[in-house]
Amino acid sequence: MRTSEIKRKTAETDIELKLNLDGTGKSQIETGVGFMDHMLTLFAKHGRFDIELRCEGDTYVDDHHTVEDIGIVLGEGFKQALGDKKGIIRYGDAIIPMDEALLLTAVDFSGRDYLAFDADIPTEKVGSFDTELVSEFWYGFVRNAGCNLHQKKLAGTNSHHIIEGMFKSTARAMRKAVKIDADFADEIPSTKGVL
Repeated sequence: MRTSEIKRKTAETDIELKLNLDGTGKSQIETGVGFMDHMLTLFAKHGRFDIELRCEGDTYVDDHHTVEDIGIVLGEGFKQALGDKKGIIRYGDAIIPMDEALLLTAVDFSGRDYLAFDADIPTEKVGSFDTELVSEFWYGFVRNAGCNLHQKKLAGTNSHHIIEGMFKSTARAMRKAVKIDADFADEIPSTKGVL
């Protein structure tokens, strides 16, 4: 079973994560940011990742440190759980509709970090959540997971739908990418022999 446990404490956040890549989509999420709880719960469900995440952050300042640091920790969790990446499919993609919104995601667990975030979000906030933090979360994730992540809004006018569709499409793409390919279970999916 590919699992990880990460603890990260700074002057701004205190985070504990338990992650199982081969789960059933169970989650227990307590970030102190309601919208992130919602997004991470559906990320776990659609990726079939078991996630236990607790964060105490300086949300009295704003949600920035909490959201970014959760991305960092989740990225570290994926990297640790994937280990040498032997047998993984490596690449994944998904196109997900969410009412009027349509989101495309492609991911490569290459060991190289790159985020192409092409999603204009029409409003500055969803409830009390700053929508600019969505890209900050994913930047934190890719830098620490070591993956290429391309996220593109193909259609959409409702900010909540756009962001939710992005988290769902990313979860589905990552679910494909981290899956073990039974035909190549003992191989690293790279001509370099290492990822």
